[in-house]
Amino acid sequence: MLSLGTSTLSLAIIMLVGTPIAYLLARSGSRWARIVDAIVDLPVILPPAVAGIALLTAFGRTGVLGRWLNEIGITIGFTTTAVVIAQTFVAAPFYLRTARAGFLRVDRSIEEAAADLGASPSHVLWRITLPLARNSLLAGAVLAWARALGEFGATIMFAGNRQGVTQTMPLAIYERFGAGDLPSALMLSAILLGTSLVFLIAIRLIGEPGD
Repeated sequence: MLSLGTSTLSLAIIMLVGTPIAYLLARSGSRWARIVDAIVDLPVILPPAVAGIALLTAFGRTGVLGRWLNEIGITIGFTTTAVVIAQTFVAAPFYLRTARAGFLRVDRSIEEAAADLGASPSHVLWRITLPLARNSLLAGAVLAWARALGEFGATIMFAGNRQGVTQTMPLAIYERFGAGDLPSALMLSAILLGTSLVFLIAIRLIGEPGD
């Protein structure tokens, strides 16, 4: 339940924040857009442990931002909030990349025709652009959710492995295996494997991002 709840919340944050970012990256050719585009890939190339240490350095009690949050009574490190932040950090690029590709494939002439007929920019976005990019957005959401659900390295470094608080399924598998409880580890692994298979089938049914 913890894994399901945190990964779902992470996905909601990713889609809410990531969709406008992906749209701006697809529409802008500025230098700043290219820099942001490169930064988006950073969580993908970073080793998970390094990502976890980076988050701990930023949001831990003595971290760059964490020390200020701690002064007002907000603790992030080694809490459920840290799990959500870690999942969001590592899974966001999967959605951003796929969503950006979807926006790039939208025929600009259709948007321009709608604008010429008097449609406002917001109307064009909601009635033309988003529906045309829908399959890519859904595929990106599935990929991001699967990545968040299976996140391990950054989570254990930044959130720890507290049962009922930060112990997601990958961490529970690690703990059970380390304790010699192989049947429990295999059962949890089978659940994650089955879930991943469902996600992959869903992507095939929705349509590959590159189709």
